[in-house]
Amino acid sequence: MNQRKRAVAKNRRPKVIPFSLDATFFFERAVQSLDRFHYDKALKYFRRAVEYEPDNPVNHCNMAGILSEMGRYEESNVILRAVLDQIDPAMTECYYYLANNYANMELYEAAEESLVRYLETDAEGQFLDEADELLDLLNYELNRPTKLSTIKSKENLYAHDKARELLEAGRFAEAVRILEDIIARQPDFLAARNNLGLAYYYMGLFDKSVQTIGEVLTAEPGNLHALCNLAIFYQHANQRTELDALVALLKKTVPIHPEHVFKLATTLGIIGDHREAYRHFRRLLRTGELAGEPSLHHFAAVAASNIGRLDDAERHWLQAKRLDASPAVPDFYLRKLAKVREGEEAPPAQYHYHLPFDEQFREWEKRPELVSSTLKKDPLIRSSFFWALRHGDRRTKMQVIQALGLVADEEVIEALKAFLVDPEEGDELKRVAVLVLRSIGVEDALKVMFGGRTVTLEARRRSARLPVWDSAWQGILEQAMAQMAERYDVVQQHDMMTLWVDYLSRVYPDVPKLHNASGWAAALEYWTAKMHRKTVTYADLVNRYGASQATISRYANRIDEACGIREKLKLTNRSFLEQG
Repeated sequence: MNQRKRAVAKNRRPKVIPFSLDATFFFERAVQSLDRFHYDKALKYFRRAVEYEPDNPVNHCNMAGILSEMGRYEESNVILRAVLDQIDPAMTECYYYLANNYANMELYEAAEESLVRYLETDAEGQFLDEADELLDLLNYELNRPTKLSTIKSKENLYAHDKARELLEAGRFAEAVRILEDIIARQPDFLAARNNLGLAYYYMGLFDKSVQTIGEVLTAEPGNLHALCNLAIFYQHANQRTELDALVALLKKTVPIHPEHVFKLATTLGIIGDHREAYRHFRRLLRTGELAGEPSLHHFAAVAASNIGRLDDAERHWLQAKRLDASPAVPDFYLRKLAKVREGEEAPPAQYHYHLPFDEQFREWEKRPELVSSTLKKDPLIRSSFFWALRHGDRRTKMQVIQALGLVADEEVIEALKAFLVDPEEGDELKRVAVLVLRSIGVEDALKVMFGGRTVTLEARRRSARLPVWDSAWQGILEQAMAQMAERYDVVQQHDMMTLWVDYLSRVYPDVPKLHNASGWAAALEYWTAKMHRKTVTYADLVNRYGASQATISRYANRIDEACGIREKLKLTNRSFLEQG
C-alpha cells in the first residue's frame, strides 16, 4: 500500500507555476495599485522596476509621477532633473512635468522657465493643450505674458503657413524649399506634400508634381485636393484613360466645405466638364459666403458660356465688373462674349481671373513699364510665365525670357539658370537667357548645355541694368550668331553677346540708331575675333555680312570708344609678352 502511494507520488508532476521577477512584473503591480489608489504600494513597485532597469527613463518618470500625485514635488523634481541630466536628455516631456510641479509649489518663475523649455524643445506636443492651460495660469499669476520664441511641435504648421503665403505671392522656388524641408521632417504632413506638388506644377516641373501628388494619394486615396490636382495633371499630359476614370469619381463627389466645392468646380471646368462646374459654382453663389468675390462670378461666367447659357454668362461678368475696382478682366470677357454671340469666336475656357497670356503681351508691348509690377504682384500671372517658360512654343518662350528679365528677382534668376541646363531647350533661346541674366547683373559663372554638352561661361562683371531688351538689339545679336555659329565656339559666342550687352549698357539711354544691323553684327564679330586672337579680315566680314568696310569700321570704333577694347587688348598682349 505504502509502496503504491509512493509510486503514485513519484509519478505525479509538481503543480508549481514559475514566474520571473523583472521590471515588467513590478510595473504591472504598480499599475494595479494605482487603480486602487494605493500610492504607497505603487511607489514601492515603481522603485523596484527602476532597480531592475535603471537606464529606462520611463520607469524613473513613473516614479516621479507618483511622487507628484502624493504631493512630494521636490522629490519628484530631483528624479526628473536626473532623467534630463544623466539618463535621457531627449525626454523633453520631463520639462512639462517639472513645470507642473513648480506651479503646484507656487514657484511660478521656475514653472514658466520649464514650460518654455518644454514648448521650445518638444517635437511631439503630447501635452500641448495642457501646456496652453498652464500658460494661462502663469500669465495670470505673474501678471505678464510669457516670452516664447517658438513652439517646436508647431514649427511645421508655421512653416506650412509661410509656404502657402509664398505660393499665393507667386514665389514658388522659396515655397518649394520650405515644403521640402517640412516633408523631410514630417513625411506624413499631407497638406504640405499636396502644396509641394502644386508648387512643382506652377514651376513647370510636371513629372515631379505628378509623383508628389501620387504620394499623397498613396497615403490617403480620398484626398480631394490631391485628386483634383491629379486630374489637371492628367489633362495636361493628355492621359485620357486615367483622366476619364478620375472624372467619374469626382462627379460623384459632393463636398460640403466651400473651399472644397470651389476646388472641385474649378477642376471640373479646367478639364472641360463645364456643366458640372457651373452647377458647383452656382452652389457657392447661392450660399453667399464667396458671392462677393469677382473671380467666382468670372468662373461661373466661363462655365455658363461654354454650355450655351450666354445670358447667364453676361449677368455673371457684369456682377464681377461691379465688384472689381479694376474691372479690366470682366470688360475683356464681355467684349469677347459679344463675338461669341455672333459666332466669331469660341467661348473662353480659361479658369483664371486675369487676361489671357497673348492679351497681356499685347498690353505690355504698348506699356512695357507695367510688366515688372504685374509679374511681382499677381501670382497667377507669375505662375503662367513660369509654366510658359517650360511648356510654351518658341515665340512665347522668347517673350517670357525677356519679360522675366524685367522682374529680375531671385526666383526668376533660378528659373533662367535651370532653363540653361535643360537638354530639351534650344540653343538660341538659351543664348537669349544668358543675355538676359547678364543684363540684369548676374555676374557669376553660368553652366549652359549647348549642342548636347555642358560648358561653363566664366563670371562677368556686373553691367548697368537695361530697363528693356529691344527687338532691334536682338536682331543684331541673332545676325551675328548666325554668321559666327560655325566659326566660333560657345564661349567665344558668349563673349560676343556679353560685349553687345556691355556696349548697350554703357551707352544707354543714348543708344544710336541701329539702321544697319549687318554692320553692327559684323563689328561685334570683328572685336570677338580680336579678343580671342582669331584671324578675321574686313574683306571676309564684308563678304559675309554684306556691309561696307567703312560701315563696319565705323561701328567697331563706336564699340571701342564705349568699351575701351583696344586698350584692354594692349594690356593683355603686354602681360602675355612679359610672361613669355
